[in-house]
Amino acid sequence: MDLLLDVNVVVDICARREPFFKAARDAVALCRTQGGQVWMYAGGVQTLDYVLRDELKRNGEKRGAQLTNKQSALLARNLLERFSQDKNWLAALASEGSVFDSQDSEDEQLIRALDRFSQNSIRLLTRDELLLESYPDKTIAPTDFCQLKTDIRRMDFIDLKTQQVAIRPKLERNIHRVLGHGRYVMGPEIDELEQRLADFVAVKHCIAVSSGTDALLIAMMALEIGRGDEVITTPFTFIATGEMIALLGATPVFVDIDPETCNIDPARIEQAITPRTRAIMPVSLYGQCADMDAIDAVAGRHGLPVIEDGAQSLGATYRGRQSCGLSTIGCTSFFPSKPLGGYGDGGACFTNDDRLDQVMRQIRMHGEESRYQHTRIGINGRMDSLQAAILLAKLDIFPQEVELRQAAGQRYTRLLREQAPEVIPPSISEGNTSVYAQYTVQVSAREQVQKRLSERGIPTAVHYPRPLNRQPALYTEAYDLPVSERLSERVISLPMHPYISEGEQRTVVDALAGC
Repeated sequence: MDLLLDVNVVVDICARREPFFKAARDAVALCRTQGGQVWMYAGGVQTLDYVLRDELKRNGEKRGAQLTNKQSALLARNLLERFSQDKNWLAALASEGSVFDSQDSEDEQLIRALDRFSQNSIRLLTRDELLLESYPDKTIAPTDFCQLKTDIRRMDFIDLKTQQVAIRPKLERNIHRVLGHGRYVMGPEIDELEQRLADFVAVKHCIAVSSGTDALLIAMMALEIGRGDEVITTPFTFIATGEMIALLGATPVFVDIDPETCNIDPARIEQAITPRTRAIMPVSLYGQCADMDAIDAVAGRHGLPVIEDGAQSLGATYRGRQSCGLSTIGCTSFFPSKPLGGYGDGGACFTNDDRLDQVMRQIRMHGEESRYQHTRIGINGRMDSLQAAILLAKLDIFPQEVELRQAAGQRYTRLLREQAPEVIPPSISEGNTSVYAQYTVQVSAREQVQKRLSERGIPTAVHYPRPLNRQPALYTEAYDLPVSERLSERVISLPMHPYISEGEQRTVVDALAGC
């Protein structure tokens, strides 16, 4: 549960006002311990300032020390600045402004602000008896909060809150900039994001698009893949990879995976090539690149382009080079759970080929070469400016988050080898780094393992429970894919994000060790 702090609670803590100080301080600390966020209301700053000044002057008088107005003002502001440094600020919204017919307009603003949050996810922490009596479902006293009995706290599978708190000021500035200029589609943020991503991946061109799925579609359309063609890919991935091939009327040709990395096995690709093969599409699964040099070598011998599906691997490296810059076209996704995720859908294509860059830019804009001049069939594949603004804020800390992900992944592996050797951790190939988009292990009796972890408040997921050739939409008996079939029954993904603590990881590993 999050807490929004009433003025009286903030003053209790900052002025160490007795007998309320301890309960208020303990309530805020307990909220943090249980994974909640603590909020202060921006509209109450002026009230906070003068109420704390008065309280400090009274405290001084009790101790026989008379504070001047200037002294109390300076002390109040210093205390508030220190107290608010690790708190979230909640600003007023226009729709919450009509509050002047209430008995206390400032209290009314606080209560209305709570309606922005999901039900029962936040309370106003207050000592105001009238508020507590009038809004028992929205308010709570510090002493009552400290006495709440909580169920086993469920661990976050992916923690997006901590990241948002860290970048909130930049997020808000970027979003307000978009609201100010009003170019909500293809605004200046798109150009800035494309340039920064191209620099990060070390390629000439980045084309921001509406989703990772559309990135794959646009890439194949630019290569003129269509009905009757074949595209070689892996069956062990999300449906979008094979789905976009089929959507264009082409046939996905599935090649089994390496049992160590779960990526497509390059040694099996060449035998799958036919006169109808138009491209190879490896997937850099779970945050680790496929063996791209080996794949590119096969493709080169047969004059085929390679599209890297790097939806899960942006930020990973292969022999010192960035994922998505390893082939003819690289594609990635900015779905919220991805290593670099927005607050909605988004994706990008990367290439060093000037012609393909031009073609992909046209395709994402309905095949438009110039205003109302459409030279090819395209799609509405543009990214929204707001998503670009959010990604720009996240991109500032992305290199640090990649390092945190790698450290967390390596720590998981070490703990598993020490305490749960029967669990098989992910294998990272020599010369590779992983961004651990998921931390996916192999276990026996998966359903039992998931049940035991769930009972201890630990969420899990399965990526992926069925190979694409077994999906009803792409079902075929044409392939014998024993490795994909076997691993689809054994893989399980554990909680993973840049901010997962060692303590949380030990909790997960302890639970696995007891399975």
